[in-house]
Amino acid sequence: MTIPLLTRSSHRPALRLLGALDLPFARLHECAGPARHSFAMLLIGALRGPVLWIAPEWASDHLNPDGICPLTGAENGPETLIFVTPDRREDLLWCMEEALRSGTAPLIIADLPEPPALTPVRRLHLAAEEGAARGPHRPLGLILTPGEGGAPGVETRWHMAPAHTPEASCWHLTRRRARTAPPAAWHLTGQPGAWALKQT
Repeated sequence: MTIPLLTRSSHRPALRLLGALDLPFARLHECAGPARHSFAMLLIGALRGPVLWIAPEWASDHLNPDGICPLTGAENGPETLIFVTPDRREDLLWCMEEALRSGTAPLIIADLPEPPALTPVRRLHLAAEEGAARGPHRPLGLILTPGEGGAPGVETRWHMAPAHTPEASCWHLTRRRARTAPPAAWHLTGQPGAWALKQT
């Protein structure tokens, strides 16, 4: 019997979101869907430290600070966000790459007008890995993409949509792609500190 000299582990340290959803650190993730900004708020609420939010200067929709706390909780509210608004399309991913490479923030979010191609995604993965070795954090990168998303090469891809009822705020969350987990879907209800996640 031949025993290999080297083993390769697929396990990476990950942020466990809502007690069940794993997003590996030092990697790039994607969320699409009409409630993608709400998904970003859940990540903000799960981490501690500054969050860099990159969005085009020309965007017509901007975050409302009063709407952030109900999803993130009081401990990591709008005061933790640092907004960067490049006025050139090519600077959106450049800003994200440099922020990931620095390792100075645990979460960098880019609200993009369209999914990036494979080469920029690979660059962002490499930058996040470099940041984990260089800075105090293992930075998590999240791109928010319109429509159905579909950036190639991301570590995980999520889709979130509202499913509210007259009685409660609810969302439908789908994991459409992950390197180490199958596709799955959940219903999400509740509030910070009391989220309920039920697999469908």
